[in-house]
Amino acid sequence: MTQPPTPDDRHAAANATLGTAGVSRTRVGSADSERASRAWWDADADDYHRTHGEFLGVQSAGGEFVWCPEGLHEGDVHLLGDVAGKDVLEVGCGSAPCARWLAGRGARAVGLDLSRGMLARGLDAMTAGGPRVPLVQAGAEALPFADESFDIACSAFGAVPFVADSALVMREVARVLRPGGLWVFSVNHPVRWIFPDDPGPKGLTATIPYFDRTPYVEVDDDGTPTYVEHHRTIGDRVREIVAAGLELRDIVEPDWPEWLDREWGQWSPLRGQLFPGTAIFVCHKP
Repeated sequence: MTQPPTPDDRHAAANATLGTAGVSRTRVGSADSERASRAWWDADADDYHRTHGEFLGVQSAGGEFVWCPEGLHEGDVHLLGDVAGKDVLEVGCGSAPCARWLAGRGARAVGLDLSRGMLARGLDAMTAGGPRVPLVQAGAEALPFADESFDIACSAFGAVPFVADSALVMREVARVLRPGGLWVFSVNHPVRWIFPDDPGPKGLTATIPYFDRTPYVEVDDDGTPTYVEHHRTIGDRVREIVAAGLELRDIVEPDWPEWLDREWGQWSPLRGQLFPGTAIFVCHKP
């Protein structure tokens, strides 16, 4: 275990509730990763939405579909194509602004997330009006849906970086997609792994081997994981997608837009001008 993480008011409630005491680099399996993620996102839901809710359009009547901290919007890039009349699954939906936005464009959208706290925020948002979507509490490594249930699956920084077995997620998504279906997901760009998690000048010096897949883990005094994030290289992602029987059609690396001056965790205008922060994988099921 290293020294405790630097105090961060954005996650003060979660750190206090879970007793986060330090950072460890150690292997963490699926069960412990899922347990940590469920507890973390439940505990952090209020602070997360206080910090990012407006940017993500959580409280807007129709929701919004923002792919990443660079502000790339599905309404502008159309990575999912025409969703009207399509069955769409959002994996790791959080409070489901993306699923609600899709429903407003005619999709039969379903949101899935591990965290009851995040889903509760989605239910609260839907009480204010606008499109309503079914919300399901479950993990991404075992999707509770029949084979070939959906035309499209999508995930905007949901689930994929936080599971121990992302190859299994790819197989599960491939299973529930119909032939001809799309799977589009965004994650933190793998190159970011080599830099400290700092939006300022300290975050510009490479310090961590790109090929070290050991997860980033925050732990309590007993060494129990309270937050887990897993690293995969670009090659790892491609191999997992192909092994699941999917075709990789594109990898989108959004530029940092000139109009965006906000920071989001390690994302910032300073870093965004130098190297990518997000990778979006566009996949097709034959």
